[in-house]
Amino acid sequence: MISDAPAFLGQFARHPFTTGAVLPSGMILAWDITAAVPRHGHPLVVELGPGTGAFTRAIQHRLAGRGRHLAVELNPSFATALARRHPAVQVVRADAAALDRVLADRQLPAADVVVSGLPWAAFGAGRQLAVLDAVLRALRPDGVFTTFAYRHALATRPARRFKRLLAGGFEEVTIGRTVWTNLPPALVYHCRRPVSR
Repeated sequence: MISDAPAFLGQFARHPFTTGAVLPSGMILAWDITAAVPRHGHPLVVELGPGTGAFTRAIQHRLAGRGRHLAVELNPSFATALARRHPAVQVVRADAAALDRVLADRQLPAADVVVSGLPWAAFGAGRQLAVLDAVLRALRPDGVFTTFAYRHALATRPARRFKRLLAGGFEEVTIGRTVWTNLPPALVYHCRRPVSR
């Protein structure tokens, strides 16, 4: 995480509303958010907003060479660095709101798991809805979506709105423990079984 901090901070300064954080996520948060990635079979795991790859490393560790890992990153600097660092990951430079088209263009099935590193609390209502709708369309009926929220931002209007969207979009939404060692402290939403809209 420390070695990626300068690159992350630089991208935050240039693109604060799409980068959304000044530091990459820590390893404990990465293990929590990727816990839904199966340790057996050949799942399709989609990662949204991988940034410098804090969650990418954890996903690759859990997959251990199985399945397929698709990372969708809008920032060209992050996408290039991620593809170089993780050759086993298929990195696609695209908007997360086009996720269903990204899968269709590559003739991929619906995803087993979608892991998101996107800054939901920095998104307006329309953007939150557009991206979450794309996630719901891209997931299998028994699929799992995981994302995180910063503890200090939970009371903000965008964070409360996003939590309501999750509750309406999935049959089950559980909130994980607060990872106090993350900078800033964060928690994970584990969302199962998307509700068709």
